[in-house]
Formats: sequence, C-alpha cells, structure tokens
Amino acid sequence: MQGTLREIDVHTIIHLIEFGQRTGELLIESSTGKFWFLFFDNGELIYATDTDSNLTRLRDYLHGLGLDHALDHLSSSKLGINVLEYGQIWALLEAKILTPDQAKSILESTIREVLFEIVGLYQGTFVFEISAALTPKLTKFKFSQISSEHSRQLQTWKRFYPVLQSIDQCPILLTQEALPLLNTWIDGKTTIRQLSRYAGQDISDVGQTIYDAISFGQVAITPLAMSAPQQVKVKSPRILCIDDSVTICRAVEYILHNHGFQVMAVSSPIKALSLIFQHNPDLILCDITMPEIDGYELCGMLRKSSAFAKVPIIMLTGKDGFIDRVKARMVGATEYLTKPFGEKELLTTVEKYSKR
Repeated sequence: MQGTLREIDVHTIIHLIEFGQRTGELLIESSTGKFWFLFFDNGELIYATDTDSNLTRLRDYLHGLGLDHALDHLSSSKLGINVLEYGQIWALLEAKILTPDQAKSILESTIREVLFEIVGLYQGTFVFEISAALTPKLTKFKFSQISSEHSRQLQTWKRFYPVLQSIDQCPILLTQEALPLLNTWIDGKTTIRQLSRYAGQDISDVGQTIYDAISFGQVAITPLAMSAPQQVKVKSPRILCIDDSVTICRAVEYILHNHGFQVMAVSSPIKALSLIFQHNPDLILCDITMPEIDGYELCGMLRKSSAFAKVPIIMLTGKDGFIDRVKARMVGATEYLTKPFGEKELLTTVEKYSKR
C-alpha cells in the first residue's frame, strides 16, 4: 500500500492498517523531506520514530526522570532491531536502569509525539510494507482507542495560533512563581517539545498551560526564528536498501540510521522499483540473488534511465567470485560488498559514494 497524502490522509491510513490487522512498517514522508516510521503488530502500534531524533528524544525523556547520564556507559544493544532508540530503551530495561513502567511510558510517549506531528499532514507520501513485527515488544495499542482524543488535542493546539506557532518555540518566565510544574526547566532555550518530554505530558496540555500563562503576563515566548531547532541543517543522504533478507534490511537500517542517514529498506525488488522513482535515493544498496528480479537485472534497468544513470549502486551478495564482480561491473554497479559485512565496512563504502 502506497500513495500520496493528497489521496488519503494519515488518519485513514492508520485505521486501514488497524482494521486489516496488518503487521509491518509505515513510512511517512512530508513535502519538506522529513521521514517518520511507525511499526505495527496485527494492526496495533508498537513504536514510532523519525529520522531526526537519533538519541536526542530519549535523552530528553531520561532527563525528566533524573537519568541524564544513563546512556553514557551503556553497552550496545544486541537486540535484532532496526532503530537505535528502541534498542537503547530495551538495553536500559535489561540493565534495570529503567523500570518496565518507565520504559512503557517512554515508548507510548514517542508514539503519541509522532502521531501529533503526522496526523495533520496533507502533503507528502506514504508506503506501508508488510514485514515481521519489531521485537521484542513491551507495549502496543490501537489507534482507534485514542484517535478521538488525539483529534481534540490537535484542534486545541490550533487554537493557540498565532501566540504559539510551533512546538519548537521556547517559553521564557516573566515571574518566577509561574508554572510550578514546568519552571524548573524553562530557561528560554528549552522548547515546548522538550518540556512535554521532561514533564511526561502531552504537547497540547503543555501548550495549553503556556498559552494561559502568556495571557496572564507570566510567560513570554521566543519568536519562531529565534528558537534553537530552527537552525539550518544539511539534509542527510537518502539510502535505499533492497534485500530479500529481512535480517540484512534491519541491520543496514540500524547501522545507517545510527550514523545520520535517511534509510528505507525493502525486501521486494518489485516494490523497490516504485520507491526508487518516487523517492529518488542518493545511493542504492542492492542484493544480487533475489526472487522476481535479480540484482543484475534491476541494476541494468536503472542504468537505462537517465535519472539513475549516475546514482551509486552498491551490490550486496554472499558470493565472492571474480565472475560475479565482473558481471556486476558490466551492468553498471558502482561497487561490490560481500556478505557478511561489518559495520565499519558498510559505513566506509556508503560514506565514500554518498558524498555526505
């Protein structure tokens, strides 16, 4: 299932996944190029994130719990997952730094935060890919159970405009007695988004509190252009990984997400063809031995298109023979990476050809 948000809204897409009891991953891309990922198990949400968060969001939640340095000496997660933040939450749980209730609360908050950002989008694209469920699982819930509440929160937030224009604006205390539940963190540099994470409250509730305080002259708000998150960022390269092995897809996503790349991984070469022309990746990682279309054929097809004549294509395969390397070069492959490959080898190759 894929299309544009002009054809079908996010609210309806998630409801369709829920009613169909689908298991897999939903990718949402806004018209500005931002990506969000939502993970489902039998139609229920189990996790959601975006490509910009890395560990910043988790550190904010931990700060609210007084666990600022919890991640500093944490060993790498050994879980077979494709999102760094999700793995770190489980590692904190296994190390008994977080309680099950705290970990569950953080996961549910991350889902609600993503929903707050994407449900109102009407420009962009989406792709839902059926795949194995993200594991292990700590929490899951049905969107239908919170959709009406969520709609009310979005409507509430819209009423704050133009006093509050973005969740990335920063409030400033004008009286020290104002907002006793939030004033510990209000310093003119902390955003509404961060205050929501620190306090463990929904963004719309925090917005309501700040909006009321502004009307009483207790709080001011920084102009949007002055808020710290509005700094200009260099857009990270888009990487598309095509491999019929879900394990390889997960591993590549995990490694590259962790190092700041925008990554999409699909196990079907047929689906990959539509994604390639829809999202124009900056680099393609492509397995050779796949059903439907093998990597050689796929690479040859792309090289015949002027749009992808010069896009780097890295062939992934378990084969390590001279003939395979020659054949890869003949169809226009840029490089050849033999499985199993390590994190350093993958990163070195991607960095070399992605021109980041």
